[in-house]
Amino acid sequence: NTEKVKLEAELTSLASALTNARTSVLPATQDQIKSLLAELGMPSADLLIENEVHEDFGSSGKDRVQFLFKPNRGGSFCDLGKIASGGELSRLMLSIKASISSLTALPCIIFDEIDTGVSGEIADKVGEIMKKMSTQMQVICITHLPQIASKADVHYLAFKYSGDGSTSSDIKRLSEGERIDEIAKML
Repeated sequence: NTEKVKLEAELTSLASALTNARTSVLPATQDQIKSLLAELGMPSADLLIENEVHEDFGSSGKDRVQFLFKPNRGGSFCDLGKIASGGELSRLMLSIKASISSLTALPCIIFDEIDTGVSGEIADKVGEIMKKMSTQMQVICITHLPQIASKADVHYLAFKYSGDGSTSSDIKRLSEGERIDEIAKML
């Protein structure tokens, strides 16, 4: 019983330190994400990251972090999953990942169609943000948008083929000429 009390006190101390560390970075993280959202064509979007401390322990301490979002001026903050459209969610997720990745030593980040719901000038800006991230880490991006594919240093084409009664998938690194042709097809 004494061992349990000792371990619980240690766990409480660690959870408190984790809460303090999270709380200290929330304002700067929110500001950085809002700045990236403005760059991505959402200048009026607002994000509020709430950190509620609970009595019980979870896998990440006592904190329950919630992302609240307001895409336009006016209105009120709502749960991110309930209010954001596909394009808003794509831009918000890119902004969050870009913000977090700049604070951590990630060796690689993968974006699987993070560009859903965006096009034109916004797609170009999404590509620019990913290109900037690639100076600090390996960025792998699955995209159907030429504005984003054109920013890559290396371009791979994923494709399917049929034969012998089955369908298989493959991937091919494109030469510069093949890359130009593929981006032209995407256009």
